[in-house]
Order: sequence, then C-alpha cells, then structure tokens
Amino acid sequence: MASFVVYKGSTKGIIVKSSTTRPPLQGDQVFIEVTASGICGTDEHFKRTDMALGHEGVGIVKGMGPDVKHLSKGDRVGWGYQHASCGYCDQCLTGRETYCPQREIYGEASLDQGSLASGAVWSERFLFKLPEELTDEEAAPLMCAGATVFNALHTYGVKPTNCVGVVGMGGLGHLAVQYAAKMGCNVVVFSGSNDKRQEALRLGATEFVATKDTSEIRVRCPVDVLLATASKAPDWRSLLPTLNPNAVVFPLAVSFDNFVFPQMPLITNGITVQGSVIAARSVQKEMLTFSARHKIKPV
Repeated sequence: MASFVVYKGSTKGIIVKSSTTRPPLQGDQVFIEVTASGICGTDEHFKRTDMALGHEGVGIVKGMGPDVKHLSKGDRVGWGYQHASCGYCDQCLTGRETYCPQREIYGEASLDQGSLASGAVWSERFLFKLPEELTDEEAAPLMCAGATVFNALHTYGVKPTNCVGVVGMGGLGHLAVQYAAKMGCNVVVFSGSNDKRQEALRLGATEFVATKDTSEIRVRCPVDVLLATASKAPDWRSLLPTLNPNAVVFPLAVSFDNFVFPQMPLITNGITVQGSVIAARSVQKEMLTFSARHKIKPV
C-alpha cells in the first residue's frame, strides 16, 4: 500500500497539503517517488478544485505491480497530462491515443494524485524513461509544455524551410522557439513588449516583433506555421498580414472562451486552424530524445 503527500486545490484557491493512500500495486501500476514537478498554466485552472495539482512530473521508480515489463526499481521516469487510454479504439490503434474517447487526463481522472506531491502511482504505459542528459528539474516542464509545442511542430510536418511564428515567450513559447530553431526553421517571435527580445534571440529566434502599440505588424519572414502560446488570445486580425497563404495556426493555450477568427481572410488565403493537444506516447519519447540531443532546456 502506497501513501504519499499531495498538494491540492481548494474552493478558496488556496493550495492545501493532504495525503493519498493507494491500495497494493496491481497490474502494470508503478509507484514513483516524485523528485521534480513543473507548474503549468493548466494548474491555475484547477487551483479552486478539490484535486491534487500538477501534471509535469519526474521521479524514481520505487515499486511495481506484477505486470510491469519494461521498468525497474531505480529508473528515472517522467509523466505528463495523460494517464490512460482504452488501447483498442481507432485513435489508440493508430498512435493517436491522446484523442481516445476513454482517455484519462489531468483534471478528469485520478484526482487524488498529481506531480505536486511526494509520490504517485501510474500505469507503466504512460511513463517515460528520461535521457541522462536531462536533469530532473529540466525534464519536468518538458512533460507537458515541451510535449505540447513539439507535437504541433513534429506531428503536423513542419519543415526546415518553414518560417515558424511564436506568439508569447512564456512557458510554452520559449520552448517552441528552441524546438523550431533546432529543426532548422526561421523563427519569428511576437511579444507585447521588447522585454524578452534578447532572450528570444539567444534561444534561436531569427526575428522579434513587439506588437503593443503597433498599428501595423510587419515581418521579414512570412509565417507558414503560427503557434499561439500566450495565455490570452492574440489579435488575430493584426497578425493576418504576417501569414503566408495556406499558413497553419495552432491555438495552444488553455482557454474556455470562444475562438474568434476573421472568416474571409481565412477562406481567401486558405488558412488552416489546427487543434493539437499534448503528444502521443511515441511523440513524447521522440520529444525527450530530441531535447537531450539538441540541449533543449526550460529557463
């Protein structure tokens, strides 16, 4: 039986210390001693909910159920937003289990445990061995933030000849800049002010545009793929002149508001708005390998 400390949200929005006790490990369940956790913008949405917080976790395998096949005690692993899927639907069988109708994800299942904790119990199928090149603290934010932006770039076929635009230089945006640059793309960063200009250029951006108080946004490199990573939706109309025909727009920030985009420019320029959520397990593994090889790290 596993007992561990968790930090939960509350109706008052105050994070409270609590505890979770899980029955003896069964099947492919793995008990992990948590060593590091990221904090994601999604956690803010659940801060007023009675549930364990955190979904960017890293830790050490301390216990295993009888059906665990690929992990051993002492292995260093990470986990992210998704915890389970059915394994049999069309989405699961084609490597798109993030869209499984029976998926179990943060905020909807296993509400008694998260990564802001001393321990956690998850299925081996949704745990990922970590490359030795990444420290625990470096790997944790990659498990969701890194996976989210890498998936948009990798799964949807971004090419080295593309120009990638990144709106916002926060938790997702600063990782998106690094991934796109290491994939060989030109990278244009759109940010409200010039505060993060030097950081963006240091991380690999080829162009930086401060959008606040700008009547017309111009870029040297017209954008083929635009990742909107800021917590607040951008002014889409102001960004339209920066997009190439047939550009693909990814709204990646968590929002429960309606998505509003100018319709006629979308139609007449063949613009695609593409939904994308975290990363399937195969992509998650590639993200970790890519991050280690190209020294992608959160700052």
